Amino acid sequence: MIVLISPESDVKDEVSILTQLFDVGLACYHLRKPDKDYQEHCHYLDQIDSKYHNQIVVHYFHELINVYNLKGIHFQEQKRIDHIENPSNYFKDFEMYGKTISSSFHEIQDLEDCDFEFDYHLLSPVFSSISKVGYAGRGFDVSAVDKKIIGMGGVTSDNLEKILSLGYKGVGVLGGIWNSSTPIADFKKMKKYFLK
Repeated sequence: MIVLISPESDVKDEVSILTQLFDVGLACYHLRKPDKDYQEHCHYLDQIDSKYHNQIVVHYFHELINVYNLKGIHFQEQKRIDHIENPSNYFKDFEMYGKTISSSFHEIQDLEDCDFEFDYHLLSPVFSSISKVGYAGRGFDVSAVDKKIIGMGGVTSDNLEKILSLGYKGVGVLGGIWNSSTPIADFKKMKKYFLK
């Protein structure tokens, strides 16, 4: 499984690149734009062909799940801590049937201790981040954890074998695509690796 995280700040030709990535098989895109308000999120989604909306997971404004045919919602670590202890209240206004729920973690112990059954968990940083300066990798080995864990942090098309050897069921990538001069080719290389 490959999860592509959006760049926090818009990059040149972002929606065009994203559309090309969907065209070549991107199945899970996490829309994480902390500086965009609700209307700006709508504007962003409106620029993307609606046939791809069911491949998009939102980190902010979870109520967008009721407006667009999205793949699911994601909980940043603090939002999970604040809301997931009493999920019945949090989810009651959302049309969640058939949608995914995921969350971010930065410690294996927190992930193991979490009782809520997420569809998948993003754990970072496995390797040193490409997009965040000074975000050193911790080489988490999750082989003994019986949950679907996606490894993030420093993921490129060249270290997939190493990250999967640590027990991950997939990768979360940000800088490895958005900081690349050949994002489509790099994604295709990653996808090919997962298909074999």
